[in-house]
Amino acid sequence: MASVLQAAELSPAAKAQAERDAALKVKFPTQYKSWLATSEQTEREDMLASYPAAIILWAGSSFAKEYHSPRGHHFAVADVTHTLRTGVPPKAGDKGLSASCWTCKTPDAPRLMNELGVEGYSAKNFTDLGAEVNSVVYCTDCHVDGKAQLALPRPHAQDAMAKVHLPFDKQDTNMKGAQVCGQCHVTYYFQPERSNKVNIPWIFGNSVDDIEKYYDTRRFYEWIHPVSQTPILKARHPEFEHWSRSQHAEAGVTCITCHMPETTDEQGKTFTSHKVSKALDHFETVCQGCHESEKSITNTLENNKTSINAKARNVEDLLIKAHYEAGAAWEAGATWSVMNDAIMAIRHSQWRWDFAMASHGLYAHNPQEGNELLDIALKQVVYARTSLVEILKKFDIKTVNYPDYSTKAAAHAAMSIELDKLTEAKKQFIKQGVDKHWSEVSRHGYE
Repeated sequence: MASVLQAAELSPAAKAQAERDAALKVKFPTQYKSWLATSEQTEREDMLASYPAAIILWAGSSFAKEYHSPRGHHFAVADVTHTLRTGVPPKAGDKGLSASCWTCKTPDAPRLMNELGVEGYSAKNFTDLGAEVNSVVYCTDCHVDGKAQLALPRPHAQDAMAKVHLPFDKQDTNMKGAQVCGQCHVTYYFQPERSNKVNIPWIFGNSVDDIEKYYDTRRFYEWIHPVSQTPILKARHPEFEHWSRSQHAEAGVTCITCHMPETTDEQGKTFTSHKVSKALDHFETVCQGCHESEKSITNTLENNKTSINAKARNVEDLLIKAHYEAGAAWEAGATWSVMNDAIMAIRHSQWRWDFAMASHGLYAHNPQEGNELLDIALKQVVYARTSLVEILKKFDIKTVNYPDYSTKAAAHAAMSIELDKLTEAKKQFIKQGVDKHWSEVSRHGYE
């Protein structure tokens, strides 16, 4: 079984988990077989090649190095291992990437939290715990061990659902199913004052405005943009948030309904598919109760995508200009008292753009919110640039040099990101570290 193969000696707790994983394969063979089919979902898109503007907007962060669309659950550990975003082991004395990056990829994460404590786990470096990861998105990520009963094993998700007055143990099975998906398909950040543990920023609520209020109140930022000096916020696949305010949610239609429908096995018995496939693959059983025809819903989705993408490309272009106009103002001698309003408008506009575009399936989940987010982002970036025009006039700046981001290579060059060097360092780490000492799941699809 792929999820229990290992290259390094396992701890007693890891061995016990590996044995449980193997037993679950035997106990639930039909569900296991459908889960294994996530290995068939191999296609993914190089999002930086498709949307190179993101490299400029995410400059200063690891997202500008490499960013792909997601694929099947069975690739979760291998993909996070191989991406340039997780880099290589840090130099002596440097703090590397937090082990929190493993949190949603493997049931070994909750196990390690139990062993090390939540903050003891998150304080470790990502590469420190690589050899401890022997299983990939599996039964105990979503179920009570050995049972069909749903579970929410990640502390950050338990805390978050309580914050929005939806404590897991008080929900019906339908909402619990959505929350199980939502423990990972949700936006989050690493809490610096708590050893970079995963935290979902829902104290005020889970709308884009509520989360922004939380971040602004804390004066939190993930990085400083190297050109504009804007303190940037980063959204991470907020599917649960968008869904929770959608027509689907109002109708009681959840992630499980659309992506894990009831199906039948070879003996004609019904079971829940764990392939996690596209909803339209099951139109007749999943969508037809509410939607008249597959052609109609397909046209609607295409129209939603066209509208949202057009707005997003416009906002991206204006944000890039705003970043560089701010950079020109700083170089000319502008001060924070002059720049504050423009910089905050850039921050808030990019946050809304990101909250829309980081969400997988926004066109289907909540296109109305997606359009509204980008409409407001447009107003905010226009305000920022209007302010910057006046600032640049004061310094007699008539020309601003904007970057070429027509291609991924051009955008990387503009941001001085040496992709070849990063890629070679990663290859050496994979060869010397991962291939020799980490589990097979860290190489799945890369052999």
